[in-house]
Parts: sequence; structure tokens; C-alpha cells
Amino acid sequence: MSCPICSKDTDPKYRPFCSKRCADVDLARWLKGSYVIPGDLAEEDERAPDEALPDFKPH
Repeated sequence: MSCPICSKDTDPKYRPFCSKRCADVDLARWLKGSYVIPGDLAEEDERAPDEALPDFKPH
């Protein structure tokens, strides 16, 4: 199996990645929204912005 980020051989310690760096690159892509899981919008996503954060009170 090769690393999905750089295609090098995987390291059992970081599997399925070859290193901590590639694992962190993958995590950053998820956090930025670069990866998307296809599917229908969740009901929560369809709510108005005010409803999405009911406890938010601006200063």
C-alpha cells in the first residue's frame, strides 16, 4: 500500500500514511473542507444561520 498523499511506502506507525507530515497534510485538508463526503444536506445545514447557533450572543 502506498501513502495517499505522496505515494511512498506506508509506515506502520502512521498507516495509511508514510509519515506524520503526510498524516497532518491529510488532516489539514479535512479541516479546510477540501474533502467532501457526497450526500444530501443534513437538516442542520438547511437551517437559517440564527437557528444554527442558538447560544451565540454578539458583544
